[in-house]
Amino acid sequence: MKNQTGQRMKKIILFVLLAVTAGIFSTKYYDTDSLAFTPDSLIVLAPKDYYPEETEIVNSLVSRYHYRKFKLNDSLSAEIFDRYIESLDHNRSYFLASDINDFEKYKNQLDDFLMNGELNAAYNIFKVYRDRANDRFDYIEKIIKEPLDFTLNEYYEVDRKNAQWPDTEEEANEIWRKRVKNDALNLKLAGKNPDSTVITLSRRYENYRKAINQYDNEDVYQLFMNSYTQSIDPHTNYFSPLASENFKINMSLSLEGIGAQLQQDDDYIKIVEIIPGGPAYKSNKLNRNDKIIGVAQDDGGEMVDVIGWRVTDVVQLIRGPKGTTVRLQILPADAGINAIPKEIKLVRDKVKLEEQAAKKEILNFEQDNINYRIGVISIPTFYSDFEAQQKGDKDYRSTTRDVKKIIEELKADKVDGIIIDLRNNGGGALNEAIDLTGLFIKDGPVVQVRNSDGSVQVGADSDPDIVYDGSLAVLVNRFSASASEIFSGAIQDYERGVIIGEQTYGKGTVQNLIDLNRVMQGSDDKLGQLKVTIAKYYRINGGSTQSLGVIPDILLPSSVDADEFGENSEKSALPWDEIKPTKYNVTGNVKDFLSLLNSRHKERVETSNEFNYLLEDIRESMEERNQNQISLNEEVRKKEMEKEEEEKFQRENERRKIKGIKLLNKDEEIKESSAPEDLYLDESAKVLADLIALSIG
Repeated sequence: MKNQTGQRMKKIILFVLLAVTAGIFSTKYYDTDSLAFTPDSLIVLAPKDYYPEETEIVNSLVSRYHYRKFKLNDSLSAEIFDRYIESLDHNRSYFLASDINDFEKYKNQLDDFLMNGELNAAYNIFKVYRDRANDRFDYIEKIIKEPLDFTLNEYYEVDRKNAQWPDTEEEANEIWRKRVKNDALNLKLAGKNPDSTVITLSRRYENYRKAINQYDNEDVYQLFMNSYTQSIDPHTNYFSPLASENFKINMSLSLEGIGAQLQQDDDYIKIVEIIPGGPAYKSNKLNRNDKIIGVAQDDGGEMVDVIGWRVTDVVQLIRGPKGTTVRLQILPADAGINAIPKEIKLVRDKVKLEEQAAKKEILNFEQDNINYRIGVISIPTFYSDFEAQQKGDKDYRSTTRDVKKIIEELKADKVDGIIIDLRNNGGGALNEAIDLTGLFIKDGPVVQVRNSDGSVQVGADSDPDIVYDGSLAVLVNRFSASASEIFSGAIQDYERGVIIGEQTYGKGTVQNLIDLNRVMQGSDDKLGQLKVTIAKYYRINGGSTQSLGVIPDILLPSSVDADEFGENSEKSALPWDEIKPTKYNVTGNVKDFLSLLNSRHKERVETSNEFNYLLEDIRESMEERNQNQISLNEEVRKKEMEKEEEEKFQRENERRKIKGIKLLNKDEEIKESSAPEDLYLDESAKVLADLIALSIG
């Protein structure tokens, strides 16, 4: 059993959640149907009396333990300022230009304020934001019932993050008039009648108003402190006491629901993590960065519009008893501005360890007149049942133990090669990544960890046994992160197998969670928690996995824009760099075959109708996502939607014609696409078959 990670790794915390972590917002719950706000009832916002001391502790911990050596100076102050403003008004539609000009006096002072625990500036900015938001919602209340003319050739600017701030109230109102009109047109095209549209939008914008007016002193403090910590590094976060509780709940996976972590993203609720083994994962219908815009209970429950809701209120709707049904209305992550919402149905359940476990399948196919049997081991996360291990259970579950058993089964089934599928695997237990690598190499280093003090430790496999020495491939995508990158990077460095897929996420940092009450002992106040980046991962060749990720030997087309999704899309992400390589002996010779493998792969792709369809879809999707203006003319929008539906219909019939399947008529609905179930896995198996043939030859 490969369960030893080397003496030099003992000082490293064996279990680090390496999954890409999302910011968690406050967990207070409000009755969104009965709570009303008037200017006189708004929460009085001011920093609590112990916040200066808590801020001093955060400053001390971050400056002392953070991997990045930074100075809290005017330059960082400007970054914090910009991030705080952006966190409040990402789309530049609340604040006026005069507000921003007035706030500029704080731009180079926030560093001094933070060092002295002075927080009034943050609260002053937030109060202006709240006032401006209420001004906008007052205007919307006046116009929302007015008839709308969808024959005019007007356009709504979807993304205003680089736009000018509105100079006047009238300019701001015009932005919101077009936004309301766009929302109304979306509902009309979805089949809503005028009365229903008014009701839906009235509720939606009232929810916007309530969500902003419900922010209290703790929320504002968390928002500002995160603007500070995330200016240093995107994975360094401050959690308020209530947010800390929610963080613990999410990490324990103990609540019954759909098995997804959610985050507020402007006015939408975005999926930031699909939990392996949960209902969302098993459905294969939800993806990272999908946006949830509606939630309904059971089969006949009314779909509740949740645009503008706080994330915690949406979580309350989605969570529920095991075995009950929840329906979600989503906007797919890869859809453009004309996206048509999809409805999916999920049955709530607990996330079980056995459902997160590695699974196998065997692909049988013929290539170049040779029959191949390729074993596939899918690993959704790097897991280990530490509780069972600590109790002395000799049969405790772990990634490495389960994969070892599967390999023995596949060897008994006489497979010609094995693919390790790490797509969407966001990480998990570090020691499992090390031990799993050990199943395929004799022994040696797997990962280097450089700490904030500059010291470097090596995580190594010290067991000389090799469980599998046959042909190997590792399949990754943009959402393979952390532990997945450590494993695939090591396999690539040892030339033990061929890496296939998309450039990985690039999350190569280690975080530690600190309870501030333990630091400030004796305090009667309930403080929050601080998650600090304390170390960085490096491959055995010296290169970091941070920001760059792992570049596959065989690149497959990606529908994900690397500039939008991935570590390097974060402004404050730590950079890629390299340290001295550690000593290791290359065990394979994959590089000798990469040129031929790539040329054969390209030949297949160029002559594959399915890959051509895929490339065309990716190109069209990219064009749509880059489109920033959307027509508010109903006929124009209808024609765009009809064009998309027609292209989808023609594509399906092209597939059917090639496969000899009955063609669809114009009035027939596409109930099930005839597209291949997993084009990338099929191509990976063919690449591995090429490697097997070349190795034998």
